[in-house]
Amino acid sequence: MSALLEEVRREIVGLHGFFLDWFHGSASREDLDTRFLSRLHPELVFVPPEGHVLLASALKGAFDTAHGTNPDFKIQIRDVAIRHVIDDHVLATYTEWQVGARTSPQTNNARFSTVLMKRGDPYQWLHIQETWLPKADQSAERFDF
Repeated sequence: MSALLEEVRREIVGLHGFFLDWFHGSASREDLDTRFLSRLHPELVFVPPEGHVLLASALKGAFDTAHGTNPDFKIQIRDVAIRHVIDDHVLATYTEWQVGARTSPQTNNARFSTVLMKRGDPYQWLHIQETWLPKADQSAERFDF
């Protein structure tokens, strides 16, 4: 694995680790800024699998109310790939597998995600697009993680 791919994989897995800590209630309220919001570009666009558009400003309120609301939630990141590198920007894809998702149409689900990030300390997430994986693809995989 290339050094850049490993760095990008750590960034993606690390941010989703924060999501787990947040929804489980083990992250402190201050972690919302330091571990999550500080990584979002002020003009971030997030398109969840349902297709609506959320801006960075909307995510703070949504996450603020979700602290500790899903202690059994699990996420597994798979198939991280770098698609393009332009200067200090990286376009990457990955699949996100969820177990016990209370706010999704299916409790166990999977999505294909594309993210545009600017490298730095911390990385800045500029754009995220998620698409439901087809049910046949989800059925062929395991949710016992």
